[in-house]
Amino acid sequence: MKKTVVRMGPDAIPVMKRRTRWPQKLYRGATSPLRVMPDFLIIGGQKCGTTSLYNHLVEHPAISPASRKEVHYFSDRSFGKGKLWYRAHFPTALYKRYAKWVRRRDLVTGEATPYYIFHPLSPKRAWETVPRARLIALLRNPIDRAYSQYNHELRRGSETLPFESALEREEERLSGEHEKMIRDEGYHSFSYLYHSYLSRGVYVDQLVAWRRFFPEEQLLVLKSEDLFVDPAAVVERTLDFLGVPGVKLRDYGRLNEGRYAEMDPALRARLIEYFRPHNQRLYEYLGTDLGWDR
Repeated sequence: MKKTVVRMGPDAIPVMKRRTRWPQKLYRGATSPLRVMPDFLIIGGQKCGTTSLYNHLVEHPAISPASRKEVHYFSDRSFGKGKLWYRAHFPTALYKRYAKWVRRRDLVTGEATPYYIFHPLSPKRAWETVPRARLIALLRNPIDRAYSQYNHELRRGSETLPFESALEREEERLSGEHEKMIRDEGYHSFSYLYHSYLSRGVYVDQLVAWRRFFPEEQLLVLKSEDLFVDPAAVVERTLDFLGVPGVKLRDYGRLNEGRYAEMDPALRARLIEYFRPHNQRLYEYLGTDLGWDR
């Protein structure tokens, strides 16, 4: 029999022979009671650069990624699977101790699910499960965010209408969905997830919902456009928020963004006016003008 090989990493498994290696999913499930909960959540928003930010962060030697970037536990997709299922996505407590005592650094871990910021049940669920977690919200000009989401849904077949028609139909499509999600925690709303182009851009109401449960010092709000222009500065600010020392970053550029036709200028002008009062409330809430109304 071959000598046992022990790999030290987030999912270290003693291996006797290659053909007897456990499937990672099975192993994670079996060891879930020995795993940690996340130290941070990137809660959104969708099409705001969460993939770019997460990929930058997990390049840091003191940040261990989840088994996948978007776990969707606190949204309606997976919450019923329970805390052990959620724990299975993160490193073991043994690996965290190894990092601290052998590598001489504290290890933090987290995930990034853009739906969290918008899902009405996510704030309470997160607070009940990981009340000490640090929260990171990326906010993008809501017009650009909406158009990016629309083109994303168009490409994958979740949307068939022209952009302007989809915006006009949004209120009808989402009518009553929020209330159904509150009444039935297992209810999955297709339209709330895929057709919420304007609603997701009313950021202030979403931040207020999260702040009902989490204190201000646990929430970092970032401007997506700053990440696109100077990712190093934004990542350094995020690392400081997480209590992790900075490092030199690899240049990823922008991720997760496709090419599509420019928006009709007349429609854009109407959307500026639509979002103006919502943006003004956001600026007052944050104490800073994000410059999206020009």
